[in-house]
Amino acid sequence: MPSVGVKLYSVFFKFLLKHRLQNRIQSDSISSSSDPFGVTTRPEESVSPPNPLFTDGVATKDIHIDPLTSLSVRIFLPESALNNLAASAKSRTGSDLLLRRNSHGSSNSLHSSHKSESRRSSYALTTASSSSSSSAEEVLYRGYAPPSSSGGECRKLPVMVQFHGGGWVSGSNDSVANDFFCRRMAKHCDVIVLAVGYRLAPENRYPAACEDGFKVLQWLGKQANLADCNKSMSRRGGGGGGEVKKKHVVDAFGASLVEPWLASHADPSRCVLLGVSCGANIADYVSRKAIEAGQNLDPVKVVAQVLMYPFFIGTVPTQSEIKQANSYFYDKPMCILAWKLFLPEEEFSLDHPAANPLVPGRGPPLKFMPPTLTIVAEHDWMRDRAIAYSEELRKVNVDAPVLEYKDAVHEFATLDMLLRTPQAQACAEDIAIWVKKYISFRGHEFSY
Repeated sequence: MPSVGVKLYSVFFKFLLKHRLQNRIQSDSISSSSDPFGVTTRPEESVSPPNPLFTDGVATKDIHIDPLTSLSVRIFLPESALNNLAASAKSRTGSDLLLRRNSHGSSNSLHSSHKSESRRSSYALTTASSSSSSSAEEVLYRGYAPPSSSGGECRKLPVMVQFHGGGWVSGSNDSVANDFFCRRMAKHCDVIVLAVGYRLAPENRYPAACEDGFKVLQWLGKQANLADCNKSMSRRGGGGGGEVKKKHVVDAFGASLVEPWLASHADPSRCVLLGVSCGANIADYVSRKAIEAGQNLDPVKVVAQVLMYPFFIGTVPTQSEIKQANSYFYDKPMCILAWKLFLPEEEFSLDHPAANPLVPGRGPPLKFMPPTLTIVAEHDWMRDRAIAYSEELRKVNVDAPVLEYKDAVHEFATLDMLLRTPQAQACAEDIAIWVKKYISFRGHEFSY
């Protein structure tokens, strides 16, 4: 059984969650209009600011990737990405840089521009020694900047796209708990983690959050293609034997889209999706969309997915849904309320394709799904449906193991109170062992 502390915290958590869900219902009934821009976090959420230094071995930065919505990602770059850098690049990592905002407003793409040719629509980075501007908006930037000529120098890491939980209506990719969890996964799995800040309900109902997840994959592929174009143009620019004038691929806003951390260190051909609670539903949706997209996503390839205690439900209850309907943290009545806030009123059904993975006609066929690791907790009323989904995947020869944790509750490895427990640490290590089967160049060293 869970500890007394977990039980008491569960009571407090349920009270807060119920209060927040009721507030969301009231605000939704008052405001009938929907703003497509949306929100990705709530005022009551404790957030962790990005830190471009390698604090605890991981550097982070936030990027707003869609000008039409609030969709954003937080990049978690592990320090292991610097292992193969040349000595000159390493010495440049700690150089003092100045962050200068120009007249076009804000952007989230950062790069080193101690050379005078660099020009961005929003941020420009220059070395402290070359700074000649006396603008009051200049601030000292001491974050990591990859070498400007990184062809072959930088170590390429797989990419893990992570979707946070929160019952569709709360949670964020920059919350303190999610930041801690993503740092842990970046270090354990030796990957670059992209934590997705998708739009929350009820401001933006289905399929907004799921589409946001797929947009991140498309953006990741665009990043890889733009980085390749940038390198090829730079090579052609240096063909005359003179000084190489570096060119930048730009979009309609005039800002370079090449994200330097990803351009230098990301290998999108080894992409893993990881979803927590309702984020697992998003991960499964994105996997299906990636299969349908096929080569249109190149060079992004989803090689595996991890579903941590998925937020699955259905009209016909399973045994765990009957026996544990009033289980810890997320009980069934509150989850149904969350689904009512997430699904459009005219589409509401517990057998909606986003809710029930076992309904027929979801497409594409399950045999095309990537290898899928499912994490379930003993005291989670949603566990049986997640296990049943894994069984269906195994029937069509998809590698789909299930790891069940005894005496565990829903979100036992990601809730703020439980993040530092031995069980949460063991879960992260188990995920890393399985994921490395599919992201390692050396093959399947580990197996269950």
